[in-house]
Amino acid sequence: MPRILLRKFQKIGKGKYYYGTGRRKSATARVRVIKGTGRMILNGEEIEKYFDSKFALEFIKNPLKLVGLDKKLDVSILVKGGGKEAQKEAIRLGLSRALVEYDPDLRVTLRKSGFLTQDAREKERKKPGLKRARRAPQWQKR
Repeated sequence: MPRILLRKFQKIGKGKYYYGTGRRKSATARVRVIKGTGRMILNGEEIEKYFDSKFALEFIKNPLKLVGLDKKLDVSILVKGGGKEAQKEAIRLGLSRALVEYDPDLRVTLRKSGFLTQDAREKERKKPGLKRARRAPQWQKR
């Protein structure tokens, strides 16, 4: 059985591609956009197999639908790290950035809808003497 390498982009067409990177928590998505028919490939497989929820698919495709390019562009995505929620937010940010590289006039539209705003919150590190980042051991009188 052939091994699938997750570090390589799936070939989705010929010609120039437009690139965008999205990050959320510990998830990183690298997104390539190229002129095509509207296919979306994520880590070498169809995106519908990876995200089983219709809501997640709509969430990811929002930037494409907003600018009306959902049937005109193919998208190839490599995502790693984090959970599914962080990954889908990272993909949407990377896709929005790739669309701006594809057509700089889309920046205003995507910015107004909040698709170009990165959520920079990350997990706070655990501190010594505490149980978690901020949770102190329970105080005991006797």
